[in-house]
Amino acid sequence: MIRAILILLLSASAFVQAQESRYISDEVFVVLHAGPGSNYRWLGKLIPGTELIEKRRSTDGNWAEVATTRGTEGWVQAEYLSAEPPAQVRLPSVVRQLEEAQQESAELRSSLAELQSEQKEVSVQLAKSNANLQQVSEELAQLRQISGSAVETAENNRRLVEESATMRTTLDTLQADNQRLQDRVRSSAFMDGAFAVLLGVIITLVVPRLWPKRKSSSSWA
Repeated sequence: MIRAILILLLSASAFVQAQESRYISDEVFVVLHAGPGSNYRWLGKLIPGTELIEKRRSTDGNWAEVATTRGTEGWVQAEYLSAEPPAQVRLPSVVRQLEEAQQESAELRSSLAELQSEQKEVSVQLAKSNANLQQVSEELAQLRQISGSAVETAENNRRLVEESATMRTTLDTLQADNQRLQDRVRSSAFMDGAFAVLLGVIITLVVPRLWPKRKSSSSWA
């Protein structure tokens, strides 16, 4: 009983495996015959890239019983069947993928150029801020030197204290602006590197997949 079940399972597995998708290979056309032989009547012509469901093979393995997507059944020579679509069928898809990859690459290059331009602007602003900070620091040092010396009148002392407080507030503001600009420069540099790495990954992973693999030269048994 168990042996009969195993045989039944193996038969069912073989039947399922036999019914796989196949494609007409790169030939001008292939004739669909009513039986496993060229002497059987013609049922139609199949162009390259026609998708078929292989149902079984003839005893000698030279012919395959197939069914088209429209339900037409017949026999074709097994040597003209391929597990992969032929190159001329895959070519439009490959071209489309290549165009999409090129467009995405162009967009990434544009974004990278914008980031680099923004980074240059921030660098210029940072340089100006550093110059202003240096100038204010020198003026504040002079004021401190003046305020540390003897002051003849209370009015002069009050004025110097007010100017010192104003300069300190300006210095604090410039230091805060300087810190923000430095943060923006670091962020821009990080994004610049990230876009460059992403562009390299896309080119490395996508482009090699766009070219069709060479068709195996082995024939059906």
